Amino acid sequence: MFGAVRRLATAAASAQVSRLQDVVIVGGGPAGLSLLAALKSSHKTRHLKCTLVEGGSLDNIRTFGEDPPENYTNRVVSLTPQSVEFMQERIGSWQYINQDRIKFYSSIVAYDSQEKDARIQFDASMTDGNGVLAVMCENINIQSLLLSRIDEIGDSTILDNTKVLDIVHPNKPEINHDLTAEPQTTSPGLDWPIVQLSNGESIQTRLLVGADGYNSPVRKFSGIESRGWQYGRFGVVATIKLQYEDYRSIGWQRFLTTGPLAILPLTEDNATIVWSSTPELSDILLKVTPEIFVHLVNAAMTLDEVDLNYIYGVLKKDPTDTSVLEEIEWRMSKIKLSELEEKYPLPVSEVIDKSRARFPLKMSHADTYVAPRVALIGDAAHTIHPLAGQGLNMGQSDVAGLVEALEKGVERGMDIGSTLVLESYVSNTWPANSMLLGVCDKLHKIFSTDFYPLVLLRGIGMKSLNMLDVVKDLMVKSMAR
Repeated sequence: MFGAVRRLATAAASAQVSRLQDVVIVGGGPAGLSLLAALKSSHKTRHLKCTLVEGGSLDNIRTFGEDPPENYTNRVVSLTPQSVEFMQERIGSWQYINQDRIKFYSSIVAYDSQEKDARIQFDASMTDGNGVLAVMCENINIQSLLLSRIDEIGDSTILDNTKVLDIVHPNKPEINHDLTAEPQTTSPGLDWPIVQLSNGESIQTRLLVGADGYNSPVRKFSGIESRGWQYGRFGVVATIKLQYEDYRSIGWQRFLTTGPLAILPLTEDNATIVWSSTPELSDILLKVTPEIFVHLVNAAMTLDEVDLNYIYGVLKKDPTDTSVLEEIEWRMSKIKLSELEEKYPLPVSEVIDKSRARFPLKMSHADTYVAPRVALIGDAAHTIHPLAGQGLNMGQSDVAGLVEALEKGVERGMDIGSTLVLESYVSNTWPANSMLLGVCDKLHKIFSTDFYPLVLLRGIGMKSLNMLDVVKDLMVKSMAR
């Protein structure tokens, strides 16, 4: 649809009076809000006329800072020190973070379900991140701090509860125009794309930015291809409570053949889980009672996969069969208490009501992030397996790269929508993103098999790697960027 509209502009679009803007950002997630805040925080780009369009409501985000919910939401992300620094130094938004709902952690322990002694620990002391490997933070907390920063600066427009109905090109794409002129009224002769909105408004923009997710209408309009695949797996998320607060500040991840299960610390006795699983298992995890779910998480972090598969089989027939509780307790009793305390996370005691949800896992990457007068950031440009927790951080890197390119364009008096300005954004971000996407994809495939020769090799690899501090240093520094 958008490709056809791109080639053949409608008469209605050219006749409609449009408001001119320098930048229109579609999408009010962390990437879109970060870009708006960064543009308005930079003395080089703050003069640009900017509008952000979001299809949903931002009301709950606006009220989060003053009246957060009692329990953590189930959309929690891991921020690297570099992302935090970007919010502190370049955007100036970190001062608005709800400090009571973030958790700094200093270590990650990853281990293999097929090889008992195959585990590796990454420690923040290997980095220059002031003893911090990452920061656990709710998505809504990030959006809230960015909105607060945008409100503080002013001089920009946010249209929420407003959907993009269409994106079209004007009828006359090629005329000369004054790049230094203040955008005030429409000019159908410009080659700027026209964004038609559900509120009846039409905006013609020098640069259109897609921060609108995997099914990005902006990407479809631009004609940029995105390639990748579905993993045939689902990520199950939930907010949980531990038996007590874990002062070790460790993030735990166990590689199961169905997919990795991660337990990541939050403040006090709170934690969040991301459990990558098969469609069949994810369905079970959503259907079982809260009590069974809690025991399943504890079992999945400790028991052999033979035991787990037996338990899954029982629950497949009846997700409410409480006999599995005795089965899990009996099998767990065979593990020494000292081993449980030393090698595994604290037991889960509760799952927060209505916090369980699932989403399909996929990998995708756009062939490029730019087209004439179009740029893509965040999930519109790439989606990644959550096993490394890098999705949001990649989006922040996109924002930093795009803002840098636009600043250079403004300094040189160039048209910020031209590919001459935008190409440096692609060259500085696409290769690193592609490498990270490839690494996560290969890790998923390597650890989601029970083929014994490969299990043996990966076990040897993990044990050997754990003894090579120099290599671990490089990996940790890469993860923390």
